[in-house]
Amino acid sequence: MNAHCNRKLRHLSVGLCFAMAGLLAAPLSAQELNAAEADAPQMTEAAEQAIDRGLKYLLSSQNTDGSWSSENGGYAIAGTSLGLMAFMVEGHFPGFGRYGKALDRAKKYLLKRAKDSPSGAMGVKMYELGLFTIAMSELWGMTSDLEDNKVIQEVLERTVEIILRSQSPLGGWRYAPRPDAGQDTSVTAMVFVSLASAREAGVLVPTEAIDRVTGYLRDQAWDERRGGFGYQGKGYTIACTAGGVYAAQLAGNRDTEWVAAALNALENEPTMFSRKDNGNFYYSHYYAMQAMVQAGDDRYAKWYPRIRDSLIKLQQPNGSWQEQEQDYPHKTPMAIIILGTPNRYIPVYQR
Repeated sequence: MNAHCNRKLRHLSVGLCFAMAGLLAAPLSAQELNAAEADAPQMTEAAEQAIDRGLKYLLSSQNTDGSWSSENGGYAIAGTSLGLMAFMVEGHFPGFGRYGKALDRAKKYLLKRAKDSPSGAMGVKMYELGLFTIAMSELWGMTSDLEDNKVIQEVLERTVEIILRSQSPLGGWRYAPRPDAGQDTSVTAMVFVSLASAREAGVLVPTEAIDRVTGYLRDQAWDERRGGFGYQGKGYTIACTAGGVYAAQLAGNRDTEWVAAALNALENEPTMFSRKDNGNFYYSHYYAMQAMVQAGDDRYAKWYPRIRDSLIKLQQPNGSWQEQEQDYPHKTPMAIIILGTPNRYIPVYQR
């Protein structure tokens, strides 16, 4: 069976979860899957309505060129990549269904930006390149245009090469696509999640690169006293702990003591669900939700209803989660992705 067909089967098998510990493990048996679904929190009507309103807001705010961006046109690579994923988490893909034309425009915007970039390193920072890579990984084989699928494969392989070349000697990444740019946990988490997504799609990611990420997170960023991850060096921030633990899980460290300690730090963080006190609320929960999925059904079942209900309350009257007109474009699509977690449409957000 070819990669294109494999890709379609992965998306169509909603709820089919994969264990990712360096290599992909066998899928759960039907009995295990049924048991997991019975215990897992389900999508509520209120959550579905919130997602629907959020998607309608995204449609109304899409730029004429197909992108999503901040009001001044900034962060269009990140905004468009996340916007596409917000629809994909509900099972909507370019060229298909009621949103097909709008999503096709977004896809073509990203492919044009990739074509127009001589180096392939698009966007403002490595954050944007990471989000672009995730979007390409999840789009590959899932659009109605077979020619575009070939282009997506080529673009995806090129961006993965750029990311791998940019890994620092210590194993992480920072803002610039260069190995001498340094590293921080925030950028490293975003970039490594994108590599995990690409690897799940079938792109080669060397084991050595994964091992170096583990070394950076465990030896350079994880703080044994606090149980979490620091931004640069050992320490603790909510966002870096959420991103760091998710990246560590995808790198094959689910059952280690240091990953368990980081999960405990998130669960015991008193400001975690406070929009006022958690300054990176949407960004940190984007990672934390997926970390709890990776951590197993018990943690997921406790975490999802709390963030689901928090996000429903935070939704703005216009359907967005943008609190200011000049906000970065990530909040609304990230909120939709979090709310849509039970759907399990996007492979990198599965266990």
